[in-house]
Amino acid sequence: MLKIAYDPIYAHPLPEGHRFPMLKYELIPAQLLHEGVISKENLFSPGLLAEHIITRTHDEYYWHQLRDLTLPPKEQRRTGFPLSARLVEREIRIAKGTIDGCRYALESGVAFNVAGGTHHAGSNWGEGFCLLNDQAIAANYLLDSYLAKSILIIDLDVHQGNGTAQLFENEPRVFTFSMHGANNFPYRKERSDLDIPLLDGVSDDEFLEILRTTLPRLIEQQKPDFIFYLSGVDILATDKLGKLSLSKEACKARDQFVFEQCIKHNTPVQVSMGGGYSPQIKDIVEAHCNTFKTAIDLYF
Repeated sequence: MLKIAYDPIYAHPLPEGHRFPMLKYELIPAQLLHEGVISKENLFSPGLLAEHIITRTHDEYYWHQLRDLTLPPKEQRRTGFPLSARLVEREIRIAKGTIDGCRYALESGVAFNVAGGTHHAGSNWGEGFCLLNDQAIAANYLLDSYLAKSILIIDLDVHQGNGTAQLFENEPRVFTFSMHGANNFPYRKERSDLDIPLLDGVSDDEFLEILRTTLPRLIEQQKPDFIFYLSGVDILATDKLGKLSLSKEACKARDQFVFEQCIKHNTPVQVSMGGGYSPQIKDIVEAHCNTFKTAIDLYF
């Protein structure tokens, strides 16, 4: 059975001007349930994480600033959110949902987090709506628990996974691959193990050709025993923060290809949603839901 991490706190209310980025987290599971794609049995609500699991990945002082709500105003502005206890709890539950998803993926091949993909959070900073890096925390958890020896992180969000790259720059057991808009945020990039910066306006065929040429070779070379997939839909032409020009059909074909490669190599994959900022919320929700539907068609 497909297991999907979701909690109402994912879409918790924020002051006016901050609500839109959160709205999709409520609408995605609602749409999947409405269409009968999933049932309530597919959803699970993650708990909280022990602090030592968080500080295995993030700097202890930075974590304490989040926990104690003492992060300086300048650093709060960098995250895009005003700091609150509920926001910090949200980040902790998202990270726990990704860890739990890894265990489910080891059983069934794939698992999802409705939120997550918080790839801009580095060891001692948060930015771009990311405070704790859920997939990085989960990757370290797998390594420390001897559940994986070699991990590949596939980041196909329009924005570079700069926090993830920084966190694993000296960890040979985790290979970071980011294929992103060259001129998109963050404007100061970190160095992933493999970065493919794309020019503005990249179309369906070009994007898919690069992915289909790169990913199979990468998996053959790295031979990961676990994969994380960040499936941002801000690659869409409609996205107000992205500079690529992909259709929903190409976005779905991207997801299908990633899952097919995971299946071909019998490698479990945990999927976090990442970004999506099209002006019409229906475009965001449809593209994200397509990722779930594609996985269900291939795995179940």
